[in-house]
Amino acid sequence: MKKSSLLVFVLLITLNLFSQKTYIWCGTLVDGVSEEPKKNMTIVVEKNKIITVQNGFTTAGTSDKTIDLKTKTVTPGWIDMHVHMEFETNPNRYVEVFTSNPADYAFQSVKYAEVTLMAGFTTVRDLGGSGVNISLRNAINKGIIKGPRVYTAGKSIATTGGHADPTNGYRKELMGDPGPAEGVANGAEECRQAVRQRYKDGSDLIKITATGGVLSVAKSGKNPQFFEDEIDAIVKTAKDYGFKVAVHAHGEEGMKRAIRAGVNSIEHGTFMDDEAIELFKKHGTWYVPTITAGKAVGDSAKIPGYYPPVVVPKALETGPQIQKTFAKAYKAGVKIAFGTDAGVYKHGMNWLEFGYMIEAGMTPMDAIRSATISAADLLGEKDKLGSIETGKLADIVAVDGDPLKDAKSFGKVVFVMKDGLVYKQQ
Repeated sequence: MKKSSLLVFVLLITLNLFSQKTYIWCGTLVDGVSEEPKKNMTIVVEKNKIITVQNGFTTAGTSDKTIDLKTKTVTPGWIDMHVHMEFETNPNRYVEVFTSNPADYAFQSVKYAEVTLMAGFTTVRDLGGSGVNISLRNAINKGIIKGPRVYTAGKSIATTGGHADPTNGYRKELMGDPGPAEGVANGAEECRQAVRQRYKDGSDLIKITATGGVLSVAKSGKNPQFFEDEIDAIVKTAKDYGFKVAVHAHGEEGMKRAIRAGVNSIEHGTFMDDEAIELFKKHGTWYVPTITAGKAVGDSAKIPGYYPPVVVPKALETGPQIQKTFAKAYKAGVKIAFGTDAGVYKHGMNWLEFGYMIEAGMTPMDAIRSATISAADLLGEKDKLGSIETGKLADIVAVDGDPLKDAKSFGKVVFVMKDGLVYKQQ
């Protein structure tokens, strides 16, 4: 073969390889935006994007690949808007902070990340850890480890003694006086500093704890823990740095202050009242319920010795309430994005949230949308994620059965594609 002919041949082969497409045959397609599922569809993926969605089962070219999901239900990759990838609940959790190094959290987070991805969650929002979660995100983005696409807050921001003060429950000589660098801020100036530190650390968003929490070693799970001028300083500074603000809040006063300040989402929202619901609707604030975490902590609190004594009454009161609050908020028309607080319960069981939402009155289609297009909207990534449409990133999940009729189908994930790469295929 002549040299020129050989070069042409190599060029054609190279171009052919680069143009290889994947044809995914879908028996039932729930695309994240349509009101009804579609039957017998083909998704065409090239590199990491969806290039077209076609009626019928389209025949692939000779150099292309076909994935047969004719007997499955196919949806966009799911998004969990509230996870903690560094840890997982266990009865020794409160001792581990004294015995574990950052490397220990890093290694275990690798396991949790892969389990989460294999459960169908191709994107997550990590709402607080030690900062190892930032390195986890980077490792996943580099392809070093398997895991969902991570948007992380790094370290949550709290007031002294607040829900995310990392020294709550320590004896006095160990408490010290953590400040903005450690995510503890008092007064507007320190709040601005804490946000800027998160930017310096490499966080993707800001998470604050506007009220007490259930699992922190402190008495109240409801009390407001920031003044409005402090939250206002956080929100304004966050906007300067391009951050969205997620807010942990159980008590109604803390969430009202946060909503009025212009935050993007309220997490848990357990004791929201009618006034809070109207504020959600007036300001367009998102609600991320975390029903699964509520169920889990309520159950664990009944096990003697699982939690410190100060935690138990909070868990028994707050846990069972979240699903009831969710039902009320959904019926009232509050915008809802899917989130579970994974880590407070066992990673990989995130799909249980779908069932709890449906059980409380949400339609199955709305439940799927809460974990797809609605979650993408809250993330600020609606142009890239959350639906199976031309031009979107190829994040695709398939399950056995019909999740629109049987919520247990969400736990039967048989196919996972993230960013055009197949991670699971049964």
